Amino acid sequence: MAGDTKQRTTELSAELRGFKEVQRLSYECAEVVAAQLRPGVTEREAARMQREWLRERGVRDWFHMPFAWFGDRTAFTDFKIPLQFFPTNRALEPGMPFILDMAPVYKGYTADIGYSGSLGLNPVQDRLMSDLKAHRALILEQVRERRSLRDIYEDVERLMISQGYANRHRAYPFGVIAHKIDRVKERRWSPTAFGFGTQALKGLASDALHGHREGWSPLWSPYHFSDHLPQPGLWAVEPHLGFRGTGAKFEEILVVTDSRDPEESAFWLDDDLPHVRRWAEEKAA
Repeated sequence: MAGDTKQRTTELSAELRGFKEVQRLSYECAEVVAAQLRPGVTEREAARMQREWLRERGVRDWFHMPFAWFGDRTAFTDFKIPLQFFPTNRALEPGMPFILDMAPVYKGYTADIGYSGSLGLNPVQDRLMSDLKAHRALILEQVRERRSLRDIYEDVERLMISQGYANRHRAYPFGVIAHKIDRVKERRWSPTAFGFGTQALKGLASDALHGHREGWSPLWSPYHFSDHLPQPGLWAVEPHLGFRGTGAKFEEILVVTDSRDPEESAFWLDDDLPHVRRWAEEKAA
C-alpha cells in the first residue's frame, strides 16, 4: 500500500504538491526544534522557536500559531477551557514527553501537524506512538468504505479503549479528531485572533456555512453534525492517545475525493513523515 501511495504522489496535482510542500516544511521544523530542546526550555520558548524557524523560511500567515505541550500537558490533563491549550512556562525535564503542533500557511497552502517526542527515553510515549499506527490504518480504511465521520470517530475511540488508552482529542474544542483545511489568499501580513489566523478562520467559517446548507461539517467530531459521509477535500487528522499523564499524537493531511476507485477515494498525502518512518523502522527491526 505504501508503494501505491508513493507512486500516486509523483502524479499529484500542483494543488496537492503545494499542500505537501508546506506539510513537509512543518515536519522539518518540528524535527529541527525537537533536536534543540534541552532541560529548562519552556513551552513558550519552544513555540517561539517554531515561529522563528518558519518565519525565516517565508511563512507569514497561520491557520493557528505554534503550540508546545510538555509533561502531563501532552495528555491535556485537567484541560477545561481553550486558554489552557496555549503555551505556558512549563519547563522541560529529562524523560519528559512533549508535543509540538503548528499550522503554517505557506505560498497560500495550509498544513496542520503534530509531532510527539520526549527528552530522552520515555517508554510510555514510545508505546503510544507505536500503537497510533493502527489508528492511521483504521481511519483510511473506513473513509474508503464511506462510513460516516461520526461512526469512524466512534470506532477510533473504541480502538483506543481496547488498547487501554484515553481519547484525548475529546478535550479539543467540539472534541474534533480532524478539520478541513484549504487554500488561503496570500498576503504580506495577516492578523491573528486568539492564536488563529483570521484568513484561515474566515475560510473555515465559510465552509461551515456552506456545509450547514448541504448537511455536512468541516469539523470531524463525535456529534450529530458529523453524522455524514466523508466530504471531498483535505482533512488535518489528529488521533491523540493519553495514558496516565502522557500523551502522543500525529497530525497530517488526509485527501478525500469523489472517486469510485477505493485507493483514489482517500489517501494520506505523504507517507514520508517522521511517524510513518518510525513504524517502518520498527517493522524492519
